Amino acid sequence: MANISNAINMSFRVDKNLKEQADDLFKKLGMNTSVALNMFLTQCVREKSIPFIPSLEVPNARLISAMEEVEAIESGKIKAKKYKSFEDALEDID
Repeated sequence: MANISNAINMSFRVDKNLKEQADDLFKKLGMNTSVALNMFLTQCVREKSIPFIPSLEVPNARLISAMEEVEAIESGKIKAKKYKSFEDALEDID
């Protein structure tokens, strides 16, 4: 965290609901939003990038399909595949 004599104030706009949700999350994590934003900026500088991969497909189609399959198996709509050996499972993947 910045030395108090070296600190500056930053001002930016953020959606009110997003701010409230973020404040609540960070409080549960034992910090405030200012600390969380300082952590984010520090990590950006350290990594020389954004510390996550921005994506428009979250979750992506493949993940959604897998989650739907799990739900169908859990609800009994489809049966889960069973294999006698690991080699049989690998063969099915190919």
